[in-house]
Amino acid sequence: MSRLTGVGVSSGRAAGPIVRVAEPLPEPAATPSPADQVAEAARIRPAAEAVAEGLFQRAARAGGDAKAVLETTAAMAMDPALTTQAEQLVATRSLPAARAVYEAANGFADALRVAGGYMAERARDVHDVRDRIIAEIDGVTPPGVPELSTPSVLVARDLAPADTADLDPELVLALVTEEGGPTSHTAILARALGIPAVVAVRGVLEASGAGATVDGDEGDVELSDTEVAVQVAERPKHAHWNGVGQTSDEVPVKVLANVGSATDSTTAVAAGAQGVGLFRTEFCYLGADVEPDVATQRSAYAEVLAPFAGKPVIVRTLDAGADKPLSFLDMGAEPNPALGVRGLRVAFDRPDLLDSQLEAVAGAAQDSGAEVSVMAPMVATADEAAWFAERARANGIDRVGVMIEVPAAALSAAEILQAVDFVSIGTNDLAQYVFAADRMVGALAGLNDPWQPALLRLIAMVGRAGRQVDKPVGVCGEAASDPHLAGVLAGLGVTSVSMNASAVQAVGAALAQHPHATFRKAAEAALEAPSAAAARQTTKTTLA
Repeated sequence: MSRLTGVGVSSGRAAGPIVRVAEPLPEPAATPSPADQVAEAARIRPAAEAVAEGLFQRAARAGGDAKAVLETTAAMAMDPALTTQAEQLVATRSLPAARAVYEAANGFADALRVAGGYMAERARDVHDVRDRIIAEIDGVTPPGVPELSTPSVLVARDLAPADTADLDPELVLALVTEEGGPTSHTAILARALGIPAVVAVRGVLEASGAGATVDGDEGDVELSDTEVAVQVAERPKHAHWNGVGQTSDEVPVKVLANVGSATDSTTAVAAGAQGVGLFRTEFCYLGADVEPDVATQRSAYAEVLAPFAGKPVIVRTLDAGADKPLSFLDMGAEPNPALGVRGLRVAFDRPDLLDSQLEAVAGAAQDSGAEVSVMAPMVATADEAAWFAERARANGIDRVGVMIEVPAAALSAAEILQAVDFVSIGTNDLAQYVFAADRMVGALAGLNDPWQPALLRLIAMVGRAGRQVDKPVGVCGEAASDPHLAGVLAGLGVTSVSMNASAVQAVGAALAQHPHATFRKAAEAALEAPSAAAARQTTKTTLA
């Protein structure tokens, strides 16, 4: 028996036999060169279409978030930019088809990774599509979750969205990954499916074991060399929510969704979201060789806003910079780009870029009928907040806020709220800046646990500032998707929570279970906890 620890991201305790998910395919060889380049290039598109067709077939049998995830992955496989680039590599460098797909996909994945944040997390999706197309070309079984015949604990390096989207909770007892973090897709889907999960379990792939006991609350994984009796976690009861974000004593706490595409908006409306707390606009710029004009942006934004006509939507302005490069922005090299010119800081040198986007957002608000506000990323001071607010209002947007994702902004929240109408806390970025821990590095996942008391104390500071001036304080990081943590956030003074659509119903129902005073009590206990695990446990006890 051996015991490993990681980060618990989905509650519950389960046990059973281990099934290991196959590792990614080995890197394809760049030789020998094909005898017929035209014929070799012609193998790529049919392989991509076959992968897409298989994913679409799985999507047809799925529903909700699983359907959307599988359809998105299928569309990625069919992306003509990927297949065309791979075909060109065969023609120009005489690469075998598999190697050409490998290099083309890696180029796209690298671009997403340097984009950071939400976009960086999509790089894993590209690698998944890459491996599926290569497997189709080579005629081998693609990596991923094998077909299960008995209830099992899945152990993997990481899981792609297409791996987790249509998992059967009756057969998957628990998930354990060596990589990933609290904001990973695995964590989000595991919570949505009610499957216990622990991520960032270092050494689990090298450890031997026939069975495992997984504690998604404590982050513990016990491996046994002998068979382990099947233990099914108690599934959370189906969330019944009336669609009104409030505590049991009717203190309002809006339950909103994070979106980055028209598909996301449609899914969020179906989930019952009261509006959008974070509309990521980067999709309109990625891959563009020149800055999109106002008309192009206006049309793209309106498509995302339309499903929320008559409802509140907070649009985040472009979050780009040296660490998130765009081809039409010559940012140059920086010794530490994550701490350099990014987010709103880009607009100080390029105010025209910001003004064009604000004009497009204002136009899209008129076209869609949504109640649109804007907020700026990477704000550090009250002066920066005031500068942004003035430009936004000059461009016809009345309600203006900023992101709190830099520790300095949390410490200056009272002054910042004098300049804007609201703030929204981005817990993902705030955590990695507070702990100096890149949230994409699995080895540091524990520091990015949103239950860390130091992070909660900063959130409490911002909540207190909001109450003092009677202005809204939202949270739009993945911390809000945890039903227990959402209650703690409400107790800390947060007035809205925004999350992936799959968590909307559960969070709304959880907030409605207790009066606001109980959430304040849970928050006070979490603030005094010595660790993330202790904060999680004391909250669970208080809200039991």
